[in-house]
Amino acid sequence: MTETARSPNSKLHRKDYQPTAEGPLKGVRVLDMSRLFAGNVLTQILGDFGAEVIKVEPPTGDTLRGWKTKGVSTHWKIYARNKKSLCLDLRQARAKEIFKALVPSASILVESFRPGVLERMGLSPEVLHALNPKLVIIRISGWGQDGPYSQRPGFGTVIEGMSGFAAINGYADRPPVLPPMYLADGVAGAYGASAALVALHVSRGPQGKGQIVDLPLYDPLLALLGPQAANYRLTEKIRPREGSRSTNSAPRNVYRCKDGKYVSLSGSTQTMAMRILKAIGRDDLAADPRFATNADRLANVEELDAAIGDYFGQFDQAEVVAQMEAAEVTVGPIYDICQILTDPHVVEREILADYPDAELGLLPMHHVTPRLGTTPGQVRLPAPALGQHNREILGELNLSEDEIAALESDGVLAGEEAAA
Repeated sequence: MTETARSPNSKLHRKDYQPTAEGPLKGVRVLDMSRLFAGNVLTQILGDFGAEVIKVEPPTGDTLRGWKTKGVSTHWKIYARNKKSLCLDLRQARAKEIFKALVPSASILVESFRPGVLERMGLSPEVLHALNPKLVIIRISGWGQDGPYSQRPGFGTVIEGMSGFAAINGYADRPPVLPPMYLADGVAGAYGASAALVALHVSRGPQGKGQIVDLPLYDPLLALLGPQAANYRLTEKIRPREGSRSTNSAPRNVYRCKDGKYVSLSGSTQTMAMRILKAIGRDDLAADPRFATNADRLANVEELDAAIGDYFGQFDQAEVVAQMEAAEVTVGPIYDICQILTDPHVVEREILADYPDAELGLLPMHHVTPRLGTTPGQVRLPAPALGQHNREILGELNLSEDEIAALESDGVLAGEEAAA
């Protein structure tokens, strides 16, 4: 990021921010037919690193545009950055012809229709690969392209419940807890971006060709939950909800401080666990055989947590953090978003930073992730208006202004540009 795009506390004028590089994925064209979150996360990652992402939107626009805060489509502004918008009514034959004309120039296509819908549109993978044999087709769905659940609606909420995540999230004496964010979609989007690049690498080999990537929301989240199936097979016990504790190591929890704020703490190694007990002035517990090993501490976790909680409860959050950091203990404050925006580490590394926005002036967004040392990604384009790039994209197909105007008149093209 340039000096003109400093962190939220900077006094520099970020309205002058200009990207300094085109990105390592320059020349990779992505046709994004997806809706909502997972596909937009996937293509945002590719766009951040220089791919040309063309959002192919219906006349009503991507559903994500409708998720608004105080009338502002903040989700769209963030997850549609570095993208262009082409608004086509694919219910019309002429729109499908235009779409097919773009396929040979694309490297990756992303769609999130229910399995079978793309085929019914006349845009099956067979049709697309006949137009471009090297095309990577990423098919996002709830449950996958086959199997008994393939035709079920696949919203992330249901996935988060059936994946086993909700069953282990929360406290044993309370109902299972769903994540308060788009966990299944976000995980699938990140997995999908890596899968897209693997498939792209294969397609560009000396004898490479395109392929279909079957990307359900369900599979990546289940994979992320780790060895639960193996553990169950070994123990025949279902993992209980433990709140903020860990089933693998102790101490590990959230603790309340004197001022009502909280800290999180982890002692996942033997050295760290002993350091924690000494830092809270409990050398007696460090020498107690009930807490000698990790297995011992897990067996006596109630007493262990009580001792740590009693100590932390004597001090304000800032005092606890300062004491534990001085003792080189792994502890941190529980933050809300207001605290995150002003945290010195977030500010210095620009993990969140303001970027120019036509509607708001400046909009805080997350940094391009992950950070590449030699070929970093950048925020090159703000999120587009609906159909903003209709003429730019169709101009590549050698359509005249009169032809484009006729397409707009017939409703084949739509969006704000067409309305203007």
